[in-house]
Amino acid sequence: MAASLNRVTLIGNLTRDPELRKTTGGQSVASFTIATNRVYMGSDGQKKEQADYHSLVAWGRLGEVCAQYLVKGKKIYVDGRLQTREWEGQDGQKRYRTEVVLENMIMLDRSGQTSGAPRPADANEVAAEAAAAPVMTDEPSQAPADEIKLEDIPF
Repeated sequence: MAASLNRVTLIGNLTRDPELRKTTGGQSVASFTIATNRVYMGSDGQKKEQADYHSLVAWGRLGEVCAQYLVKGKKIYVDGRLQTREWEGQDGQKRYRTEVVLENMIMLDRSGQTSGAPRPADANEVAAEAAAAPVMTDEPSQAPADEIKLEDIPF
């Protein structure tokens, strides 16, 4: 049996703020959309631009982080896997939706660089998260092995 791979890597801008919901079992899930842009030369020799839109889903703590920190316009890096859901609509027709189920998300914009306004955060919440966050240094030997650096991305 041949091996298979289901991996998606995208860099794009949020088209709307994430929507956070809870499942009946209490699991957090955030859904949102990003746009990726492609510039190419048309057959007429003119430069053309095309946008593609991608539906994203983040579960658990990653979904909560996305809902708390991401706003429309923010540039992010994501990776995950494709998943197609199937359900029956109210009209009895089968419906399908293909989404990227996130495994990682990195915010690429510096603070204050997005077109959307930052969400208000409770100062105690921010201080608690900052205290719990690992201290990062510039020394590569202390960086986590699975961390993706921008200079490692081949495009």
